[in-house]
Amino acid sequence: MSDPSLLRFRAAVEGALAQLEARRDEVNELNVFPVADGDTGDNMALTLRAVLQELDRLGAAAQERTLDEIGRDEIVRSVARAALLGARGNSGVILSQLIRGAAEELASRPGELVDPVLIGAAMARAAEQAYGSVREPAEGTILTVVREMASRIASELAHMPETRLDRSAGDERQDTLIADVLERALETGQESVARGPELLPVLREAGVVDAGGYGLTVLFAGVIAALRGSEPPEVAHHRAARVTHPQHESSTYRYCTNFAVTGSGLRAREFVEALERMGDSVLVVGDETTLKVHVHTDDPDAATALFDGAGAVSHLDVADMHQQVQERDAKLAAATESAATSAACGALAVVSGDGIRGLFEGFGFHTLDGGATLNPSTYELLAGIHAVPAEQVVVLPNSSNVFMSAERAAELSEKTVHVVRSHSQQAGLAAAVAFDPAQGAEANAAALAGALERVRTGAVAPAARDDVNGRFRVGEAVGFVGDELVAWGEPADTLRSVLAALADESELVTCLSGDGAPLAHADVAALSDGAELEVVAGGQPAYWWLLSAE
Repeated sequence: MSDPSLLRFRAAVEGALAQLEARRDEVNELNVFPVADGDTGDNMALTLRAVLQELDRLGAAAQERTLDEIGRDEIVRSVARAALLGARGNSGVILSQLIRGAAEELASRPGELVDPVLIGAAMARAAEQAYGSVREPAEGTILTVVREMASRIASELAHMPETRLDRSAGDERQDTLIADVLERALETGQESVARGPELLPVLREAGVVDAGGYGLTVLFAGVIAALRGSEPPEVAHHRAARVTHPQHESSTYRYCTNFAVTGSGLRAREFVEALERMGDSVLVVGDETTLKVHVHTDDPDAATALFDGAGAVSHLDVADMHQQVQERDAKLAAATESAATSAACGALAVVSGDGIRGLFEGFGFHTLDGGATLNPSTYELLAGIHAVPAEQVVVLPNSSNVFMSAERAAELSEKTVHVVRSHSQQAGLAAAVAFDPAQGAEANAAALAGALERVRTGAVAPAARDDVNGRFRVGEAVGFVGDELVAWGEPADTLRSVLAALADESELVTCLSGDGAPLAHADVAALSDGAELEVVAGGQPAYWWLLSAE
């Protein structure tokens, strides 16, 4: 295989498959829709592996021929057919349609290099192809994720300084541009995955994100890594739904049935209604010569018999979904039981900053990234609560903006959940030392609340705007004790004033140094002339220093 476009395509598929294989179990364990059978990662991997094998076959047959000499249409047909025949389950079939739509668009532009404009067009066509393959599309799934990723690329194209490439562009420049635009789409994809539970009740009830949508973001991270020849962008991990919480499963039909039909003059729509009379989750996709059929039914033989006389049935795969669900639940239950034996109560803290996350985890807390504004949604909090391996949980929201969402999530959860109203991360950390996993949630909530009463807090940050009274200008330091503004001006002087106010009648002051803080830890330590000062890297955005005094 010598054609650069084929080589790039193969490298991208290989990178996507490698990342999916690394997180396949994680994708499987998120799988609750449309059936909690725990095979989404497997099905998506099978689809990608089939494409990779077909590309290798094409490469061996082509030898020294270019993509245009082989024939773009032939390559698209071969790759699309391989993805279709290799697909299994809803997720695999939908992924095969994404691949088909993207490949058809890229191959329809002879003479053009693949660049951001073509990537945008390919993503749009992939989304359209996938939506068209599903009779009743559900939002909050992989379909929503790919559509919103395509929209992000379309929006970015209006602002990118370079969107088109001509033949003079080198491979490195081409790879860089494609990777950059895909990384922006990946950002939106991850946001879409996180928002899925707001759109699909079954995900919300189980406290998980959509497995297929999450798998898609993992694949894109692998593509970006392959293009850059580097480590993939970070993709957030998501924990499985706990077996003790609601999951959607097919209570009517037993067998997930997949097969291919080859012939001539095939029309997918002609078979859909008959299949729906004998099952659900029906997908029939393909073209006039090859169809891929997916259906949940109690009678796989009857499903294949519908195609007698229409074409030859092959690639038959039948999985017992009842057995799959039992195996998945047994695996998750074992993990739950193992965790439950070691702790009566778990804890969740909303955080922003890698250092702060590590500090909370050191106290035995699970953490939920609240983003720069420390403001996760109710459903993100619910998912975080369900991810804690205990049936009793205490939650530190660490911001007054999160109180209502955290308390609503506690109401929605089937666990015993107590929310302790910590107003800030530094206060939450000071209280976290009182957490005892051997005690119940009620006792822990009381202990944490008591610890919070003994904590005073402060903060220093760059001013976001000019003061209307002329005391400081945007970017200058402003210092707070509690919610009261007490100092402003140069960073060192402002921090010294806040430290002095907190050190009064305190034995220990803890200072969390934030992202971009203008003083080194040693310089901060030198500012204290009262209580003992402990300086720790917090990594939080927006605030240069977060302080607590006990």
